[in-house]
Amino acid sequence: MEYRPLGRTGLNISAICLGTMTYGEQNTEAEGHAQMDFALDRGINFFDTAELYAVPPKAETQGSTERIIGSWFAARGNRDKVILGTKVVGRSVNTWFRDDGSPAELSRAQIFEAIDKSLKRLRTDYIDLYQIHWPDRAVPAFGSNATVFRVCEGPEHPIAETVDILADLVKAGKIRHYGLSNESAWGAMRYAHCAEASGAPRPQSIQNSYSLVNRTFEVNLAELALREDMGLLAYSPLAQGYLTGKYAGGALPPGSRKALFNRLTRYEKPGAEEAFAKYVALAREFGLDPAQMALAFVTTRPFVTSTIIGATTLAQLETNIDSIGVAITPEIEARIDAIHQQHCNPCP
Repeated sequence: MEYRPLGRTGLNISAICLGTMTYGEQNTEAEGHAQMDFALDRGINFFDTAELYAVPPKAETQGSTERIIGSWFAARGNRDKVILGTKVVGRSVNTWFRDDGSPAELSRAQIFEAIDKSLKRLRTDYIDLYQIHWPDRAVPAFGSNATVFRVCEGPEHPIAETVDILADLVKAGKIRHYGLSNESAWGAMRYAHCAEASGAPRPQSIQNSYSLVNRTFEVNLAELALREDMGLLAYSPLAQGYLTGKYAGGALPPGSRKALFNRLTRYEKPGAEEAFAKYVALAREFGLDPAQMALAFVTTRPFVTSTIIGATTLAQLETNIDSIGVAITPEIEARIDAIHQQHCNPCP
């Protein structure tokens, strides 16, 4: 396994991160424990979760993923071997996150409630990387780079206020560092500016969607990630399974996320099917597993700190972890870029 610096924290995290959002929905507690055992044994020291999980989000399963990770820590006694990231939800109309039934927002009271409940579920005294899951302000496209911009209006808490709250969490020892997620270049730089202006801790990472069919991070955020030491934690590197080829030709594998929940519209937009087919065909032309080529492409980008993988079986997990040994040669990269020029970001 390769390890990379997490921003300016002094921590080194595995270039492959274990995503856990299926625990408590598609995966049982025992299966989640088995995945974490396997990942740790393969050198993965960075796990990512969120107060929102399991996915799809609903009141009945909210927090279940953190509880499963917490029971694993308790059973194994190995909290010190894992660099743990979790998230607090941004502004939301959903009312099941907070005890008083309020819609979610990034107020001081709600953030402190969220972290205390996450710590309790995770059975730990601290979080290594606490991430803002999505912005508190009204933004298009869940906060990250929209390819079609729409002006959005709504209530918001100032970013400077959020920075101060996160700084207080660091002082209290509840979190070591913080990061952003589903964030724009303006939002990320605003966090950095507010932190520097007040002498508060700065954000150390950005967790956004990034894959062969969504390279919007490269437009502005890639330079920011490199120059500000705020590397990308890339989620959905397989476009929720579409880049594996398993949905090719309208296939609907039993037990797949699409078969179970049918909520993958982000990856069913005009031009997407043609792009998936070309990337899968390219991988097979070079004798590569399509999933491993797609993951290796993401992991080898200079602005990526870690690629977040998710799996529902140990066989899938092993395949995904083994992508760390796949090389993206100059020839393969040129072919990938040629497809990208023809089918540019069909799934932003």
